[in-house]
Amino acid sequence: MSNTLSQAEQSCDEQAASCSAIELILTPRETDLGGFSVRRTLPTSRRKMVGPWIFFDHMGPADFPAGSGVNVRPHPHIGIATVTYLFEGEILHRDSLGSLQPIRPGDLNLMVTGRGIVHSERERPELTATDHRLHGLQLWLALPEADEETDPAFHHYLGADIPDVVINGVAVRVMMGSAYGVTSPVKCFSETLYVEAHLKPGDRLTLPDAEERGLYIASGSLRAQETALAEHSMTIFANQPDIEIEAVTESRIALIGGASVGKRFIDWNFVSSRKERIQQARDDWQAGRFPKVPGDEEEFIPLPG
Repeated sequence: MSNTLSQAEQSCDEQAASCSAIELILTPRETDLGGFSVRRTLPTSRRKMVGPWIFFDHMGPADFPAGSGVNVRPHPHIGIATVTYLFEGEILHRDSLGSLQPIRPGDLNLMVTGRGIVHSERERPELTATDHRLHGLQLWLALPEADEETDPAFHHYLGADIPDVVINGVAVRVMMGSAYGVTSPVKCFSETLYVEAHLKPGDRLTLPDAEERGLYIASGSLRAQETALAEHSMTIFANQPDIEIEAVTESRIALIGGASVGKRFIDWNFVSSRKERIQQARDDWQAGRFPKVPGDEEEFIPLPG
C-alpha cells in the first residue's frame, strides 16, 4: 500500500486540521472480493484500528445478473469476531461449527473465530437464479488478548432484537454496545460501540461518547463543526464530548468505536497480538489442519504467497 496521500486525502486532512474534534479523515480503497469490488477503509497505513475494530469493508451496492453472485469459498480466521450487516440482499453463511444461516437485511451476524474457524459466504440457488443486489458492511473486531484463543462460536441476531431509538427525529439503531440510553444484546468482548443511523437533510445528531470513534458515511454527506464530510469517508473523532453532526443530504451512517485493545498484527485473515501465532495459523491452513465446513468441503481459498 502506498504511503503517498491522494489530493482528496490531503484536502480532508487540511479540513480536519481546522477542526479540533476531528483527528483524521480516511478515504477507502477499492478491493476485489471474488467478482465484485468493496470499499476497504480499515486497516490502512494511516490508521490500523478504531477501538477494537481492525477491519471495515463496505460491500456494494453490487448488482448481479441471474447466474452470478457472491461466491466466497471456505477460508480461515483466528483472533477476531466478524460482524456482517446487510442493507440489501442476502448471504448464506456456513462455518466449520456446522452453522448454516442466511443473513438478511436488518439482522446482525457475529462469528467468534477465537483459536480458529473456517467459513464460506455464498448465496442460495433461489437467489442466484434471478437478478439481485447486495449492499452491506463487513467488519472485524480484534478480540482481547484473554479471548484470542477462546472457543469459536456463532451468534445470529434478528433485526427485531436490535434496539431502535429516535433521537432528535433521527432513526438510530444501537447494533453493539450502549448508546442513547439503550444496550444492544449482541455479545461484546471489550468496550465496543457500533451504531447506525439514517438522517434526512438538516437533521442533527450528537455522537455518543467513546474512547475512540470512527464515523463512516455509507451514503450521503454530512458536516461536523464546519468541516464537510463526504460520502464513503471515515472520520476519526477525538475523545471529546458533545460532538454534533448535521446531514447535508439524506445520509446513512455507521459509527464504530470503543476502547483500544492494544496492538495487533494482521496477515491475510489472521489477527493476533503475537506474530508467531499468525505464522502457526498460516502453517496450519497450508497443512490442512483447520476443520472443514460441513456441506462445503470441496473448495477452499489457498494461502496467499
